[in-house]
Amino acid sequence: MRYLLLSEAGGLYFVAMPASHMYQLVALLKRLHKEIGKLTIADRPALPTVIAECSDLEVLDGTCRIEDGLAYVTRLEQHFARLQETEYPLISLLTEIRALQAQLEFLQEEE
Repeated sequence: MRYLLLSEAGGLYFVAMPASHMYQLVALLKRLHKEIGKLTIADRPALPTVIAECSDLEVLDGTCRIEDGLAYVTRLEQHFARLQETEYPLISLLTEIRALQAQLEFLQEEE
């Protein structure tokens, strides 16, 4: 298991992902950061800042949460699916999010 430390307005939190798929999550978040400015809607979604990635984690502060990778990607997909974008081809971003989501669902079923 790998952990990605993210920062949002609400503070820091970790996303737990299988090591085999962490690269895809990091690449997806980088792509979303790159493309978010191209959206034409006025209320662009806020994306977390990627702080660090690690393999071992011992959380000593009870206020810092750990979110399951599939739950995080599902939440991300729902957030982007609700956007009312008309100019930017949002479907390409949703396709990437949904591809990672499908892989994580498959992994969960295999366990």
